[in-house]
Amino acid sequence: MTTTPALFGPPPAGYERREIAPGAVHLPGWLTPDRQRDLVAACRAWATGPVPIRHTRLPRGGVMSVQTVCLGWHWQPYAYTRTADDVNGRRVARFPDWLADLGRRAVADAYQDPGQGAGYEPDAALVNFYDADARLGMHQDKDERSLAPVVSLSIGDTCLFRFGNTRTRNRPWTDLTLASGDLLVFGGPSRLAYHAVPKILPGTGDPAVGPARGRLNITLRVTGLTDPAPEATGAAPAGAAPVASPESGTRY
Repeated sequence: MTTTPALFGPPPAGYERREIAPGAVHLPGWLTPDRQRDLVAACRAWATGPVPIRHTRLPRGGVMSVQTVCLGWHWQPYAYTRTADDVNGRRVARFPDWLADLGRRAVADAYQDPGQGAGYEPDAALVNFYDADARLGMHQDKDERSLAPVVSLSIGDTCLFRFGNTRTRNRPWTDLTLASGDLLVFGGPSRLAYHAVPKILPGTGDPAVGPARGRLNITLRVTGLTDPAPEATGAAPAGAAPVASPESGTRY
C-alpha cells in the first residue's frame, strides 16, 4: 500500500483531546473516514500473509478470542521474533514506512509536541480483530525493551476499553468507549498501565468505512530490539530464537 493524501492529511478540524491519565491521551475521531478505509484495505492484505491472522495460543494451552497478525516483529507469548515459529515459520510482513509516519503524527497530536512525534520510531504492529464475542483481559504491554508510547487506532465496532493503573489489575481504573476513528496513545507514567477490552458493541461501526462487522485495532510499538549479527556473534539467523524483554510480562 502506498502513502496517500487521505492517510497523511490533517486530522479532522476541532477533534477533542482527552487526557485519561498522565501520559494517556484519547483523541476521538482522529482518523478520517478515508484514513480508516485505507487502513482497512491494508489490514485485509496483512491478514492473508506471509503469516496469516490467527488466534494466539497461550503457554498453558488456552487460545485468545482475539485474532492477531503482526508486522515487523512477530509477537507470541511472551516474546518477539522475526519469524512466526508458532504459525508457519515464515518471516512476518515488513513494518511499512507510511505506518511509522502515521505513528509519529499520532504521538505529535496526542502530546501536542512535534518534537516528541518526530522522535517516535515504531518498528512493530499488532493488528487485532475482535468479533462480537472477543475479549481481552487486564494486562500490561511489557514485552518491549523500549518504554516509548503505544499508539492504538480503532476502526469498526465500538468497544468498552478499561484503562487501569500501573500497580495492579484491580481498581482504580477508567472505563471509556473507543469508537471507529479513535486514537489512544499511552506512554510516560502510563506506559505500563494495565488495560483491557471487556466488551464489543456489535453493529455500532459503519461498514462503509470499517469492516462489515467487528473491531480492528492497530497498535504500534517500539520494541527496542535489533537483529543479531551472526557474522560477529555466531548467533543464529534473525528470528531463529525468541528475543524477550528483560521483564516479559504481557499477560491476558
